[in-house]
Amino acid sequence: MNLSDVLKFSIDLLAVLLLALGIKGLSKVRSAREANRLAAVAMILATIGVLVDSYGNLGISIDAWIWIILGSAVGGLLGIFTAKKVAMTAMPETVALFNGCGGMSSLLVALAVALFPSTESTGELSNGFVEIISIVISVFVGSITFTGSIVAMAKLQGWLSTPGWMQSKIRHAVNIGFAVLALVSMVSLLMGGNSGLWLLVVGSGLLGIGVTMPIGGADMPVVISLLNSYSGVAAAAAGFVVGSQLLIVAGAMVGAAGLILTQVMCNGMNRSLVSVLFGGAIGGTPSSGSSGSGEYVNITSCSVEECALTLEAAEKVVIVPGYGLAVAQAQHTLREVTRALEGSGIQVTYAINPVAGRMPGHMNVLLAEADVPYEQLKEMDVINPEFPATDVVLVLGANDVVNPQAKNDSSSPLYGMPVLDVQEARTVFVIKRGMSAGYSGIKNDLFDLANTSMVFGDAKKVLGDLLLELKELGISGKG
Repeated sequence: MNLSDVLKFSIDLLAVLLLALGIKGLSKVRSAREANRLAAVAMILATIGVLVDSYGNLGISIDAWIWIILGSAVGGLLGIFTAKKVAMTAMPETVALFNGCGGMSSLLVALAVALFPSTESTGELSNGFVEIISIVISVFVGSITFTGSIVAMAKLQGWLSTPGWMQSKIRHAVNIGFAVLALVSMVSLLMGGNSGLWLLVVGSGLLGIGVTMPIGGADMPVVISLLNSYSGVAAAAAGFVVGSQLLIVAGAMVGAAGLILTQVMCNGMNRSLVSVLFGGAIGGTPSSGSSGSGEYVNITSCSVEECALTLEAAEKVVIVPGYGLAVAQAQHTLREVTRALEGSGIQVTYAINPVAGRMPGHMNVLLAEADVPYEQLKEMDVINPEFPATDVVLVLGANDVVNPQAKNDSSSPLYGMPVLDVQEARTVFVIKRGMSAGYSGIKNDLFDLANTSMVFGDAKKVLGDLLLELKELGISGKG
């Protein structure tokens, strides 16, 4: 064991330990930032470990070092710029893009090893069965992750729409064809030689596009978490290719965590993963016998002044955030309102549905940006029994996750989906721009209930006006 091997082992061991500490720290909001920095340092150390190993065994020319430094600098600057400029509403698209970058990185690593083997190899993919399998998995999963993530990002951004034929059963035959193409190329690679390498890249890339393109916006949280899992699997395979223990460990953890999160998202939407990937979108065609179809008949609207008077007399208030809150960028104004209520002795908590927003944890990140204490965020199973004792519920931009149809109407496409039981509260205020439906396209029976009042308008403006009304009533948060 030479000095280079000892140094690489030490660096990788330290990187793995820092990564484990970083992931543990992400479980709490207070420690999440420092934990994220620890994980970043771990990845930098892993990169250094790979370079040390490469330099010790192969030697890296000055020109290669220039490209390495230049690529690292450009990538780092792009990452900083993206992190600083991305809006909260664009966070799902950003996560999808990052998943795609992870898949592309694993793909490029595998291609580099396959096309430019080390001097110890014969020039073919014959460096060992483990390496061949790792290259095949990395190329296959990396290609699917990259193309699928780019399609998901483009659909979330509104740049792409699903063609009509991809919503029919024809797409299944097309995707099977892409899968067979990828399978044939895999067999060719495993039998020796790299003649099927580019065929695998093309087949798996097209498969990623074909599977992701038909998926609707309502299922996007599941898709994002699944693609995150794919990026982890690709990274783990790339770790075997380049001999990086950290990549293997990190990729395995990300892959497992992504699969667990995907299952949580599926349970939260009352959907199976098979129906998400191969079925239609939620609420594509509501059942004609569903009570959720048709027009609203008992809508009650109220002013901001009436809402403020009701809040003044309340003892317990629950906030239900949704994607509309992120669109309005009203999280900071909401925090000012809740501070005013808390300053007057009113108990405020936040009800979090796991599929609210466009990605897993979207609402948690949104509220954390506004410095909402993590202890005030309550999961659905915890908060639901508390609604009967709640005086006022403020629903901000949420729709499907508060629809009573999920529990009351067996003919509804939402039936069985876990939702927040806000209708059990004494008074419910729903702040919305209009009566548009959520992702499911289904009427929300909550809006017709006698204890529900609609406050129409942009969430940021409504909350700003509400804050002024509360101050006029003597609720300023300073007492």
